Amino acid sequence: MPDANPSPRPVRALFSWALYDWANSGFAALVQTFVFAAYFARAVAENETLGTAWWGNMMGAAGLIIGLGGPLLGAVADRTGRRKPWLAAFTGLCIAATGLLWLVRPDPAWLWPALLLAGAGTIGSEYAMIFYNAMLPDLADKTRIGRWSGWGWGLGYAGGLVLLLVALYGLVQPPGWFGVPRADALNVRAVMPLTALWYLAFCLPLFLFTPDTPSAGVPFRRAVAEGAAQLRRSLKDLREHRAIALFLLARMFYNDGLTTMFAFGGIYAAGAFGMDPGEVIVFGIGLNVTAGLGAASFAWLDDRLGPRLTILLSLVGLTVPGAAILLVESKPLFWIFGLALGIFVGPVQASSRSWLAHAAPAEVRTEMFGLMALSGKLTSFIGPFLVGWLTLATGSQRLGMSAVVGLFVLGLIGMLFVPAANRNQE
Repeated sequence: MPDANPSPRPVRALFSWALYDWANSGFAALVQTFVFAAYFARAVAENETLGTAWWGNMMGAAGLIIGLGGPLLGAVADRTGRRKPWLAAFTGLCIAATGLLWLVRPDPAWLWPALLLAGAGTIGSEYAMIFYNAMLPDLADKTRIGRWSGWGWGLGYAGGLVLLLVALYGLVQPPGWFGVPRADALNVRAVMPLTALWYLAFCLPLFLFTPDTPSAGVPFRRAVAEGAAQLRRSLKDLREHRAIALFLLARMFYNDGLTTMFAFGGIYAAGAFGMDPGEVIVFGIGLNVTAGLGAASFAWLDDRLGPRLTILLSLVGLTVPGAAILLVESKPLFWIFGLALGIFVGPVQASSRSWLAHAAPAEVRTEMFGLMALSGKLTSFIGPFLVGWLTLATGSQRLGMSAVVGLFVLGLIGMLFVPAANRNQE
């Protein structure tokens, strides 16, 4: 098993690890939120209301698959030792699915291929993050876990920002650097292979320069059996890890709120405020700037005050402007509150990763990150389904999106009962 207090790795290894966030963020920014999601709702589905509902159902189904399979995969990886092979497999799935989204034309006949490919990419991206997150405690000194976690998220938002700029000025806005024609939405569809190539290029340093934990020499079938048995024991004995259980319960709610917000952010901007694809991307660029600055600056706060307090402050920062966005009707106010909300998106995610990195016992660390995926995904279908159903029932995207703020509030209440992580744990 990996040492609970490993010697610090070279900066190159840690930077290469953090660069994976830069690579992965393009999928979340351009596929799940600002480009393909909005394109799907406005151009592929019959209308925006049905598009919102279908997208919510797809995200909910993908989340259920991720939540049910993540803990078992993590437990198996803890048995086999190595994490890079799993990371490579699911990264490849996401890259392939993203590239194939190029084929989706602005026609309702492409609705199901679009949903299946976007769902496969979501599953690959989220499963990959389980193994990626579990690598951090073996790479960084415990006094710098919060810092590197925050810097990773900051790099992720910086990567999303750069890719959004390339997509906006290179493809979406006429005339475009690359001269891609606008007929049949070719300029928007071309964003998808660009995102896939970005992911492929910038994930390579992790596989080349970041060390993996050594193989335990356990055959795969035995690892599956032992992993399933260990997972059953861990679920049964979670009461012995009461702090982790409370944390996972609280995170179940606020991460569902984040997932839903990411899934519908571009759709909401397009539908409620009439933003065209170019405006949605510009808003995404601004959001990535504030989110990246928030993640990088709060990383120091995490190491000084602890991840729990950072999470609590971030949840307040998400709830207040999130509620305001649902009430305002002018586009300038939407921009103000939306960019303010972005400041707290990165810190709540980065500090969640660092809290569990401090609290999880080394021998079941990947499994615990798998359980974190479960806590974030087991109910993740609820938020998107609520948004989809409320939007269909009321005909109002604003009322549908109110589910997001409610989930942030539930997560905030839950975190009040979570103790501070023991940052000196051996």
